[in-house]
Amino acid sequence: MMRSLAAFGPSPALFRLFAGIFLAIVVAGCSSLPDVVDETTGWSANRLYSEAKEAQTNGTWEQAAKLLEKLEARFPYGRYAQQAQLELGYVYWKGGEPGSALAACDRFIKLHPNHPAVDYVYYLKGLINFNEDLGLIGYISDQNPAERDPKAAREAFESLRELVTRFPNSKYTPDALKRMEFLVNTLASLEVNVAHYYTRRGAYIAAANRAQYAIKTYPRAPAIEEAMFILVNAYDKLGLIELRDDADRVLRKNFPDSRFFSAGLERKTAWWKLW
Repeated sequence: MMRSLAAFGPSPALFRLFAGIFLAIVVAGCSSLPDVVDETTGWSANRLYSEAKEAQTNGTWEQAAKLLEKLEARFPYGRYAQQAQLELGYVYWKGGEPGSALAACDRFIKLHPNHPAVDYVYYLKGLINFNEDLGLIGYISDQNPAERDPKAAREAFESLRELVTRFPNSKYTPDALKRMEFLVNTLASLEVNVAHYYTRRGAYIAAANRAQYAIKTYPRAPAIEEAMFILVNAYDKLGLIELRDDADRVLRKNFPDSRFFSAGLERKTAWWKLW
């Protein structure tokens, strides 16, 4: 009588034996792999901080951040941890992580609102957002301004304003005031550029609204001269003669030699470019 083909195969018991041997070999091989060794294991707080400062000096910001993070995690109390928290915002920023930098600044302010260096942290927050806004302008210089988000500029202004208000005698306040003036001019120019955009497309109600907003919000910005002229032009196009004449009187009183009287709203360069 012929035996079935299955009879010539390994028995279930033998199969389980081979599988067990194979699994044991795999486990043994994995256990023999070398573990990743953290060279900072056993380092003191002083050494971690010293190495982090050296990494900052060398411009190796990622390494500096890792060392400061380890310092804070291993020694959560004391002056070294506090110093690590203070420096992490700057290190993250220099390492190209503005989001992490701002989060570190907010965390420090929350944990240490009365720290002697908290004015620096407010200044750093403003600086991070200030440079983010400049970077955005550089990358989207050909973008329709109606699509631009001035969030970074506004947040920079708010951080700097808090610094100036709370710490008027801080050594960072003079520079903060200059940056605030620049930001006000930039935000006003953005509103005026959007108003100009609507004017070119015949959306005169929208143009008038944006021009009015710029005038009310940023009354001392240089861009207000153009905002006033846009407002006069929009009222004229809408047939609002009385409002047009009132706006024209204000424009001529405040800017008697305005170039817009002769040049109009034509621009030689792309109208949304600030520089």
